[in-house]
Amino acid sequence: MENIDIGQLNEEIREKSAFLGLIQQEIGKSIIGQKYMTERLMIALLCQGHILLEGLPGLAKTLAIKSLADAISVKFSRIQFTPDLLPADIVGTMIYNQAKGSFEVRKGPVFANFLLADEINRAPAKVQSALLQAMQERMITIGDTTYPLQEPFMVMATQNPIEQEGTYPLPEAQVDRFMLKVKISYPEYEEERQIIRQNLLDESPKINAVVEASSILSARKLVKRIYMDEKIEKYILDIVFASRQPEKFKLNGLQNLISFGASPRASISLAMASKAYAFMRNRGFVIPEDVRAVCYDVLRHRIGITYEAEAENLNSDAIIGQIISKIEVP
Repeated sequence: MENIDIGQLNEEIREKSAFLGLIQQEIGKSIIGQKYMTERLMIALLCQGHILLEGLPGLAKTLAIKSLADAISVKFSRIQFTPDLLPADIVGTMIYNQAKGSFEVRKGPVFANFLLADEINRAPAKVQSALLQAMQERMITIGDTTYPLQEPFMVMATQNPIEQEGTYPLPEAQVDRFMLKVKISYPEYEEERQIIRQNLLDESPKINAVVEASSILSARKLVKRIYMDEKIEKYILDIVFASRQPEKFKLNGLQNLISFGASPRASISLAMASKAYAFMRNRGFVIPEDVRAVCYDVLRHRIGITYEAEAENLNSDAIIGQIISKIEVP
């Protein structure tokens, strides 16, 4: 592995991570509390990843994403997912131009830097799958032509808990393409008091664009340079492989609770998210605490649970907790 001057890297990170504070300051004008959610949005932004926010209606998921887009000088699109939505409503379609006697491409809202897929699980799988090519390959095919999407490109989706009426479960292939799945909870008592007061004011706070897209792209390159020791790599692999082969890690009780383990995308995402977490703390190297801090958000949607686990009221978070407690920390 190449020699890395950690001191110099730390200095460079301090200089190039300053924009994160500006973004958080702007988001803080409209979002009270929810620090965990805004931090995870930053991680996805730094890692060129997509993020799925899950929570009950009214928890400011949409507002947080819109505020993030407003704070950065990028093109923003929003799609409200409904049961009658069609794939062409997302990616675009061919329109016949009668005057020219030929077909023309009308690009859909996916052609933006930040795409908000609001209540994504209220549309059927056919529509949700329209995003797959954009999320994985960052390009869209309409007719015979494939169009690249402009960087930075990021899908930020919200969904209601699957128990809510009128929701469809997302296909596993699509869920796996979200780098993070973040669960949003209710605000604290005093935070909600401030929310009430803010919403009773005459004017809504104005969020200014304080960061250029170039700063995001530059920071992404720096995040990849953050040092990750082989022991940390082994720690990440042990966690992921324990979800696939729990018996090899003396987690015999999990064999009947896991229907499928985390994919290779989980290993990549866990490594990248750990580096981004270190970057946000002005550190040029990854420590085990960084891995554990992002582990639940990276893995919870990538581990399938069996009916037996559901019968015991266990979810993927409980299984991840057992894995983390058993895997040896470097």
